[in-house]
Amino acid sequence: MEMEDIEDVLGPAGIAGGGAAPGLRLPLAAVALKPKRPRSSRVAQTRPQPEARIPGTQSDSEYMSGQLSAFGYAITEEPEGADLWLINTCTVKNPSQSAMTTLISKCKSANKPLVVAGCVPQGSRDLKELEGISVIGVQQIDRVVEVVEETLKGHEVRLLSRKTLPSLDLPKVRKNKFIEILPINVGCLGACTYCKTKHARGHLGSYTIESLVDRVKIVVSEGVREIWLSSEDTGAYGRDIGTNLPNLLNGIVAELPADRSTMLRIGMTNPPFILEHLKEIASVLCHPCVYSFLHVPVQSGSDAVLTAMNREYTVSEFRRVVDTLCELVPGMQIATDIICGFPGETDEDFSQTVNLVKQYQFPQVHISQFYPRPGTPAARMKKVPSVEVKKRSRELTSVFESFSPYQGMEGKVERIWITEIATDGVHLVGHTKGYIQVLVIAPDSMLGTSADVKITSVGRWSVFGEVIEGSVVAKETQKHNHSELQEEYRPSQVEEATCCGTDSFGACTCSDAAQQCNPGPERSENSTPQSCGDATHQEAVQSKLVRRNVEGAVKSSESDTAKQVGEIQRLNVAARRFPDVDTILWGGLAVSFATTVTLIALLAYKISSTPSY
Repeated sequence: MEMEDIEDVLGPAGIAGGGAAPGLRLPLAAVALKPKRPRSSRVAQTRPQPEARIPGTQSDSEYMSGQLSAFGYAITEEPEGADLWLINTCTVKNPSQSAMTTLISKCKSANKPLVVAGCVPQGSRDLKELEGISVIGVQQIDRVVEVVEETLKGHEVRLLSRKTLPSLDLPKVRKNKFIEILPINVGCLGACTYCKTKHARGHLGSYTIESLVDRVKIVVSEGVREIWLSSEDTGAYGRDIGTNLPNLLNGIVAELPADRSTMLRIGMTNPPFILEHLKEIASVLCHPCVYSFLHVPVQSGSDAVLTAMNREYTVSEFRRVVDTLCELVPGMQIATDIICGFPGETDEDFSQTVNLVKQYQFPQVHISQFYPRPGTPAARMKKVPSVEVKKRSRELTSVFESFSPYQGMEGKVERIWITEIATDGVHLVGHTKGYIQVLVIAPDSMLGTSADVKITSVGRWSVFGEVIEGSVVAKETQKHNHSELQEEYRPSQVEEATCCGTDSFGACTCSDAAQQCNPGPERSENSTPQSCGDATHQEAVQSKLVRRNVEGAVKSSESDTAKQVGEIQRLNVAARRFPDVDTILWGGLAVSFATTVTLIALLAYKISSTPSY
């Protein structure tokens, strides 16, 4: 069976509990699933080059992988020997669906049974490409083993009817063992004219606060260090069950360890549904166990374009969200999304968007060209010429890349939480309270810990630091109650609350929106988190974080993608300690000096032993 998530596929390292740095896009790789106990068939998983990562899709993949693993299947790196492929899809953008079509063709050429899951079959069940193929909808993932078994018997299965929300207690295999992606709801309340996701995910359906808090208790006890709340629109949470997002956040925060060993990251939220809760959300973002980071897509700086998109807010309301959070939350970091070339967008409309980005200098901007999705109102609108769309995208990317979001951080001491491994095979990746990505040289044993670091240098896409000796916290070392922690980190100075122009993220968060990040020159293509030019996609994502790779360096260029098949999944790394630079330099000088003395001695001996005439 072939398991594939178009947006961010779970690889074998993820099955084992490791995996790529969250938020970073991975090149093409192939893996496969084999049974742990004797069975009549084997299951395989393959991966295309994904785009922006969608947490909802990734969470589905983790749950399906967990169920298959619990039933006896394990991942192998031999897809050609697999008995069935499973593709988990996202319907946000056309490239995602095109990738699905390509994989289906490869599967048919390989003569393998196939199951397609996710948003594409749920939202476009009559696609010609899906004829004769087993499909499973977004609310049927708890029956994935049943579908796989029947498909292996030669039956075509189609489970697309909507039902109650899947249980949060299903077996699950995390892509990164330190990160729990927790869906708080499915669907949304919006009706954006360009969006296909609602066709698949449907109307808003929220999990109860009790069930989510119970899940938090479980994952904290399992050693998870970051909890990412995922949703098509986090701000809309609870409106269908008579509660709201602040109530949920307060319930979750109350269960986080007082030693700050587990951090919470709030997911993407659209402006309309948080306007009435800004102060309450700001209070939660100030909590020491919550990252001071939020992804708030604006999509356009023009009210006329927002109206055509049916986004249900104005630019001034978006500004109020950003201004309020940056005023009330010290070090607040805001990521946003922009769609270039939406139908009807004029030069003046685009100019307003550019001016908005220049004003706030967002550290993460997820820039996407407009893609018409079949069946959406925007697909019937008059399009902006593609040449102009590409020109606007390049111009906005150039503006974004001109910012220096990390300027002024050098020499500062920051607390970071380390959960990921960098693509260069040398650095570990941590994040500050503001979710700024910091790269440090440290042994693998520091994964899952927090530490104070001194920022030694800054680049366009990442910040580098040195771990301060004696500051590493792996377990609870000092007891604080939550009220003491909240008071300790309460904003005290207005000047501390400077907005996104002064502090920024090096890595992008994962976006639930329909945007694609423009890769920056210093970043690799995986997806942990990235600023667009690197942004939420992980994003999404963006800087140079992915994972430590030993049996073949993973290059980010697309031209090398084919060579990396299978290699990116082989993680067999021993923790290493690295000597500091001074030690290396002094050692080199000592060797040079010893070599020089030896040569002089040999020369003197040669001269003295030569007979004179």
